[in-house]
Amino acid sequence: MSEQLERAVRHSISVAAPIDKAFEVFTEGFGRFKPPEHNLLGVPIAETVFETHVGGSLLDRGVDGSECRWGRVLAFEPPTRLVFSWDISPAWQIETDPARTSEVEVTFVAEGPGQTRVELEHRHLHRHGDGWDALRHGVDGDQGWPLYLERYAAVCAGGR
Repeated sequence: MSEQLERAVRHSISVAAPIDKAFEVFTEGFGRFKPPEHNLLGVPIAETVFETHVGGSLLDRGVDGSECRWGRVLAFEPPTRLVFSWDISPAWQIETDPARTSEVEVTFVAEGPGQTRVELEHRHLHRHGDGWDALRHGVDGDQGWPLYLERYAAVCAGGR
């Protein structure tokens, strides 16, 4: 078990928003902070959609109407917790076998009025099989979850 914990990627950030707003921005506003260059479509992304219910999808919709479903909502507990699958392989292609996908859990903890701590854990990366460690380094690196959380915090604070 401790080896699996070491494989997980963890990041946290405090954002200038009450817990309800922080949860809403993370889910309904996901496309506002997801880097547009993080794109598996063959065309630019017109919008990123986070369907706000268990069984929903995380998807990018291209300017031509094409769609790339890259995650599934596994738990949705506003305003404190959500879990979604990461259905992207180490080759940065869609993984259709749920047994070969990882999970991202995001928890929201009120730190006071107008301030929320957001904790993200990307776990079970080893399920991706060969190349999982490179995927781990990618999501843990400067262009992975740290970039998403930095941009998310800016949106919470009233930025873009």
